[in-house]
Amino acid sequence: MALPLVKSAVACTDFTRTVQPYIPQLNTLPQQIYQSATDLQALRELYLSTNPLISAFAFSLALVPIVLVISEINRNYSQIDRIWSLLPTFYNLHYVAYAHAKGLPTQRLDSLAIISLVWSARLTYNYWRKGGYQIGSEDYRWKIVKDYVNSPILFFVFNIAFISLAQSLLLFSVTMPTYVLLLAGPVTKAQIPDIIFTQVLIGWVFLAYVADQQQWDFHLAKGSYQKSAKVPPSSRYTAADLDRGFNTKGLWSLSRHPNFLAEQSVWLTLYIWSCWATGTNYHWAGLGAAAYLFLFQSSTWLTELITAGKYSDYKMYQNRVGKFVPSLWGEGMPSANAAGKKEK
Repeated sequence: MALPLVKSAVACTDFTRTVQPYIPQLNTLPQQIYQSATDLQALRELYLSTNPLISAFAFSLALVPIVLVISEINRNYSQIDRIWSLLPTFYNLHYVAYAHAKGLPTQRLDSLAIISLVWSARLTYNYWRKGGYQIGSEDYRWKIVKDYVNSPILFFVFNIAFISLAQSLLLFSVTMPTYVLLLAGPVTKAQIPDIIFTQVLIGWVFLAYVADQQQWDFHLAKGSYQKSAKVPPSSRYTAADLDRGFNTKGLWSLSRHPNFLAEQSVWLTLYIWSCWATGTNYHWAGLGAAAYLFLFQSSTWLTELITAGKYSDYKMYQNRVGKFVPSLWGEGMPSANAAGKKEK
């Protein structure tokens, strides 16, 4: 049996009943896939007879050697970055497809699938327009980390353990609450709060889109200004704003990373949704969201360390504006002109 027999919403979050019994499937899955590789019907039967969480986990593990080898051959460590915006939606669609194939209620999952596709479209588009899919493109932070480690062997170990393995598992783990929602489908009916959760998720995706667009507009104006020494006529920014080097307008006047706030909130909201659907305050599937929050804390720390070294006003920005959540007692950034006068 690929799915546990659960008779209550709370039982859907019991790790010993919904996950642990299916872990041994990992041992035989590779051989079964190999034996069924040329038989589509056999593959379909294998897919349906394997617990969907286990098959998703197995896929995330299978990706590790692929991205590891590609990254080492090309000496480019942004291989996971290129599929970051695709993998969570792939896993969510997998759960939706599995539920449909099994004839399970899918109202929640169908709504989530649509939102997840929109989330992927936004993030993929933003990554593409910044040149992320260009040959040779790499996150500038990997070079800094590599120089800091200053050891090919240690960085190779880091590539195995974190860049390739941990990040792949992370993108699987943030969708674990979708598995819980799948299990909850037959025992709890969709209600008005489910609609509210979908609207909140849409709101976070929209907030991330607006933040990304504002950042894009700023850097377009900044690039044009640096080339021509003239502020673009259609720009909302002044010469002083562009001379400062980083965006402090719009959402960026309230949060230093409004896009990161929205990105983290998407997966945190999904987890909270699964808690509500199962009538629990917390459960094991929240580990993915917690790991996601931890990753953003550490990566943002590195990003800001680099940014503060490039722009003299950035430390003032850090003191006055909240990192993610807007500060109720923060002073906000003064206008660039006012800051310049004060320094003089």
